Amino acid sequence: MLWQRVLSALVGIPLVVLAVWHGDIPLLLLTGIIVVLGLKEMNEMLARLGIKPSLWIACAGGLILVSGAYLYSDGYPGPTITVIMFLHLIAVVALYPRFSLLDSAATLMGTLYVGLLTYFYLLRTLPYGWIWLIFMLACTWACDTAAYFAGMFFGRRRIAPVLSPKKTVEGAIGGLLGSLLVALLFTRIYHFLPPMEMLLLGLMVGAAAEVGDLLESAFKRQAGIKDSSSLIPGHGGILDRIDSALFTAPLVYYFVLLFIIS
Repeated sequence: MLWQRVLSALVGIPLVVLAVWHGDIPLLLLTGIIVVLGLKEMNEMLARLGIKPSLWIACAGGLILVSGAYLYSDGYPGPTITVIMFLHLIAVVALYPRFSLLDSAATLMGTLYVGLLTYFYLLRTLPYGWIWLIFMLACTWACDTAAYFAGMFFGRRRIAPVLSPKKTVEGAIGGLLGSLLVALLFTRIYHFLPPMEMLLLGLMVGAAAEVGDLLESAFKRQAGIKDSSSLIPGHGGILDRIDSALFTAPLVYYFVLLFIIS
């Protein structure tokens, strides 16, 4: 229900903004908690497909990614992927036959997918990092919100009826416009930001947010569920809230690195 969505947002958004503003350990802890909760939901979806993922291995991998983001100063902690890969391969041997290669592959995929949230923390480490993180969140939320209302009032043509029957072309266009509007607003508030690059980034963030949302819809559709969980009233689960950010956070991070502060 709409009132539940609004109430949850009024509680959750200030908490996220406070962690973003402070950065460092509070933001790292928040990221780690969200990653663990997201991995729990991901494993539950995989289990519904007949796969037997390992939650403790997934959580270990997710926390390794989060710790690596804190310990490494050169961006995404690539070496942690090797550590996580060895963790999964050793588990296949140590837990055979209870933990098969297919179980390991699914667990690894879920870990790396949810682990993309580490870019949430990495964005804050960039110069003016709090601006970029707030920009990413604002564009993503604006896209989701504008798509919701545009689809509600103007939605006619289904954009992906098999994956998500309620999503429409009109809603998707509304989402892109919402993200673009936020980018325009940021160029008016922070005059040192390059307008053309910011508008392009805003449009790309809107597109990435919608693709991320559709991907999670594909996961849920295969698992035969409506929401990843019922943790957040009116919103569903953690993955239902961060699915778009898993795509938009890496996009903003690398776009800023390559085209704005390079």
